[in-house]
Amino acid sequence: MQTNNPPQSGARATAERLPVAALLALAMTGFICIATETLPAGLLPNISDQLGVTTAMAGQTVTAYALGSVLAAIPLTIATSTWRRRNVLLLTIIGFLVFNTVTALSSHFWLTMTARFFAGAAAGLAWSLLAGYARKMVAVHQQGRAMAIAMVGTPIALALGVPLGTWLGNALGWRSAFGIMSALSVLLIGWVLAKVPDYAGQQASERVGMRSVLVTPGVRPVLATVIAWMLAHNILYTFIAPFVERAGLQGRVDLILLVFGLAALVGIWIAGRTVDRHLRTAVLASLVAFALVSLVFIAWSERPLAIYAGTAVWGITFGGAATLLQTALADSAGAGADVALSMNVVAWNSAIAGAGVLGGVLLQTWGAGAFPWALLGLLGIALGIVWSARVHGFRNGPRTCGAAVAGH
Repeated sequence: MQTNNPPQSGARATAERLPVAALLALAMTGFICIATETLPAGLLPNISDQLGVTTAMAGQTVTAYALGSVLAAIPLTIATSTWRRRNVLLLTIIGFLVFNTVTALSSHFWLTMTARFFAGAAAGLAWSLLAGYARKMVAVHQQGRAMAIAMVGTPIALALGVPLGTWLGNALGWRSAFGIMSALSVLLIGWVLAKVPDYAGQQASERVGMRSVLVTPGVRPVLATVIAWMLAHNILYTFIAPFVERAGLQGRVDLILLVFGLAALVGIWIAGRTVDRHLRTAVLASLVAFALVSLVFIAWSERPLAIYAGTAVWGITFGGAATLLQTALADSAGAGADVALSMNVVAWNSAIAGAGVLGGVLLQTWGAGAFPWALLGLLGIALGIVWSARVHGFRNGPRTCGAAVAGH
């Protein structure tokens, strides 16, 4: 009996080892998703000049990308659910390669808009795939940490994507910036083929319909939390420039966003450490901390130190949001996890669009000082939903006990 212990220990150690190279390939996919989406933000004057449109019209290239994600995520996820998983992942990356290349070469505004729409569709499919893919690679009790690694590309892109893209665009031209995204896609294809394991898709008989997923206990509370939380986040993130102007920081927006992005990396690390055993507590703590930041911004919005400190805490609370919410959603949906995660893409991007509208109305009607009050209201709604969803959605205790497992 004793002679069998060393091999078992070695096998357990091997099983415990996370497939970091494969998970980082997923993180790189997420980085390209976010970087491709946000790249035009710092290059709008150059894009508008070369395409012969106004800056406002050039800004619609971001809208076209978001629209592609919202409209395509669910139908593409369902259509490809029986495909082998690595083929679907490669399809999304090839989509970025093709449509970023078209964007880089296009001299016609509507061709550019079409390419941006289909690049957004590729992103919608990618976001519905990444979390479930990361979960398939590891044992149940490792899924939270695996997802945290797979999601690390998002805050890096948010922190560095716009400033780096702006610098590259100004130094080499905006077309070169999109060309670099295509080059990264080529490298990523090789990375995926070399390091990312393949898995079978669902059997047609096992496929779970969208309506069945939506009525699964826990799915709707998580999606509702996504919408309320991301509305609050994106109101402040989208209109950060006019908000920090009250503290005289209008020339420091890039530094504030860098603080946010670096803090978000800390948030991802914390989420990776807590998601498997304390998911509910981590979500509640994140929402409460963000609400406290809102109170700080109400009281001291004209003080630079309060803005920097509040932004750091806000970044930490946001950094783990994707890991926490997608884990809760996939656990709740069980076999319908991929479809549920495609719904998450729609909810997330709809919140981004809704925040642009709601934040604009608040700014025009009451000024930037109204933002923290709106955040408090939305975060209060999210806290109420999470607090009441203790049986389904955001369960008490370690998630490894009886949690539904996508892809196992």
